[in-house]
Amino acid sequence: MSVPLWVGVGRHALPWLVAPVYVWWRTRDRVTLDDYPADVPVDAPVVRVVVPARNEARNIARCVASVLAADYSRLELVVVDDHSDDDTGARATAAATGDPRFRLITPAPLPPGWMGKQWACASGAQAYGARGEILLFADADTVHTPDLVPRMVAALRARGAALLSVAGTQVMGTVWEKLVQPQVFAVIAGRYGGADRVSRARRTIDKIANGQCLMMTRDAYERVGTHAAVRDVVVEDLKLAQRTHALGLPVHLVRGEDQLSTRMYTSLGELIAGWRKNVFAGGREAMPFGRLGQLLFPLLLVFPALAQLWPLARLVVAALAPDTIGPAEHLGMWVAFGATVGFWAAVYYRLKLSPLWALAFPVGAVLYLVIAFQAVARGQRVEWRGREYHSAVRAA
Repeated sequence: MSVPLWVGVGRHALPWLVAPVYVWWRTRDRVTLDDYPADVPVDAPVVRVVVPARNEARNIARCVASVLAADYSRLELVVVDDHSDDDTGARATAAATGDPRFRLITPAPLPPGWMGKQWACASGAQAYGARGEILLFADADTVHTPDLVPRMVAALRARGAALLSVAGTQVMGTVWEKLVQPQVFAVIAGRYGGADRVSRARRTIDKIANGQCLMMTRDAYERVGTHAAVRDVVVEDLKLAQRTHALGLPVHLVRGEDQLSTRMYTSLGELIAGWRKNVFAGGREAMPFGRLGQLLFPLLLVFPALAQLWPLARLVVAALAPDTIGPAEHLGMWVAFGATVGFWAAVYYRLKLSPLWALAFPVGAVLYLVIAFQAVARGQRVEWRGREYHSAVRAA
C-alpha cells in the first residue's frame, strides 16, 4: 500500500515544523521590568553598581553617564579599571563630571587562578568598606535607562530574590552582528527557555543569569562565597546563579528590553573571539546528565546549525542530481526550508530587526559553525582582553 504524498512530506518536514514551535513555547514571557514600579521607596537600600572595565575606552563613558543618571538617590558607582592599556580610567572619570557617587579604583594585580572579570567584580564589591546593601554588577558595554535600578530593586524585593538579572536589548549594528548574534541567542533560548521559565526552574542546572546586569543582595553574595567561588570559570554569571540556587536562595531572570541595552561586539573578529571563549568552555556548564552530557556537548553545540542547513543542502543536491531524492522528500525539504525561514523571520521581528534578515540565515549558521568548531578545538583555553586562562569545569 503506497503512502500518501502528504504523509511522506510531513514525515520529512516534521522536525523543522516542531522545533520552532517548541522553542517559541519555551520562551514565552509574561512579566517584564515594566510591571514593577519605578518609584523609589522611603526605605530604599543603598545600591552599589560595580562596573569591571579592561580596555573599555570605547564604551565606558556611555555606561558611566547612564548609571549616574539613575532615578535612584541612594546609589554609588565603582568602576574597576582592570589595568587597562587604553584610557578607560580617564574617560570614566571625565564622564562622571565630578559626581561624588563615582569612584574609580585599580585593583591589585590579578592573582593566580582568577579570571580578570571576577577579580575586578570582587575588588569593586569590597572597596571603600564594602558599602551597599545591594550589589549590581554591570558590564562596561551596557547602557541603563534612569528607571532600571529602581525597577530592579522593586523586582528583587517583590520576588524575594537573592539574585536578579535582566535580559535587555542586544544592539546589533553591523551585518555580522545581525547574522551571528541571533544564532547564538536562539541556541541559549532553546536550552533554557525564556526568563519566566528560568525563574520557575527547580533544577540547579536549569538556572542561568545575565552577567551584563546582575543584582544580588550583599548577604546572598557573601553566602555564596563572592566571585571567589567562581573565580576560574568563564561563565561566572551562570555559576553564580547555580551556586545561589543550590544554597536554596531564589534566583530570578526578568526581561528588561526597555531599561537595558548592550552592544557586545562590533565586528566579525570581535564576534568570533568573544563567542569562541564562551560557547564551548562555558557551554559545557549548561549540560545536564553530568559527565555524559559534557562529553556529548561538542555534538550538541553544532547540531542546531547543521539542522538548519540540512534542508537547503538537500535541495541543492536535488537540483544537481534530481534522481537522488524522491518527490516526498523533495517537497518535504521545501516545507522544512520554509519553516526555518519563517522561524528566523519571527526571531528577527522579536529582536526589532527586519524579518528579511531571515533569508540570510544560512550565512549566520555557517558563521556559527566556524565559531563552534574553533571553540571546541580550543577546549577550556580562553583568551580575552590580552589575557589567557584555563576555564575550570564545575558541577552544578
